[in-house]
Amino acid sequence: GEYIMTLKKTMTALALVLVFAGTAQAQEAPAGDNKFSATVGAVSQYRFRGITQSDERPALQGSVDWSHSSGIYAGVWASNVDFNDGDEASVEVDVYGGYKFAYQGLDLNMGAVGYVYPGASSNLNYNYYELLASASHDFGGATVSASFNYSPNNFGDSGNAEYLGLGATVPIMDSGISFVSSWGHQWIDDESAYGYPDYSDWSAGFTYNFRGIDLSLKYVDTSLSNADCADGCDAAGIFFFSIKFP
Repeated sequence: GEYIMTLKKTMTALALVLVFAGTAQAQEAPAGDNKFSATVGAVSQYRFRGITQSDERPALQGSVDWSHSSGIYAGVWASNVDFNDGDEASVEVDVYGGYKFAYQGLDLNMGAVGYVYPGASSNLNYNYYELLASASHDFGGATVSASFNYSPNNFGDSGNAEYLGLGATVPIMDSGISFVSSWGHQWIDDESAYGYPDYSDWSAGFTYNFRGIDLSLKYVDTSLSNADCADGCDAAGIFFFSIKFP
């Protein structure tokens, strides 16, 4: 239907971007300036900003990414989803791109991400996109970050939406294990269309990388009450692993 056509158009646009970027750099840039990678993984349940997207059940996830030494990047990420909507949406595909660069000791990122739900009825207005900006700084071990996402018409035709996120990563000596934490707040213009009021989410846990395998165990929770969200927004332990190629 319309969502499948939207997905095809988005993927075609991404392919054209990649071809154009490769062609534009080919004559003056060594092949090593272009980097491709992919990930395949699974999570005990897929939560986005603290709210379950997989009906509190496991999800398979994967991505394909391209980056250039200039800082330009693009990628596609996918996961199964379950919104208890009569199987309208069973897959989420995110298409993203942007520019990363360093300035005054900060690692900066400016870009956009489109969220596409193939097969869902166009009447549900699930498809949307966000503009994003983020900054991070390494304090000689501990890294802190801040990000801001803006959507002019968010999921479910819920109008303007903003999301502010803060995060921290602290390596534990030379163990390969890091303590990670995050906090975020979501503002929604049309709360009834979105299904939830404005809320905060937070997480804390540990990550470990071993020869390209990422493992993480996190505690995730939100400020939403049972009246705001009967299920899928309360505290949960989330386990995740992924393998990166190459």
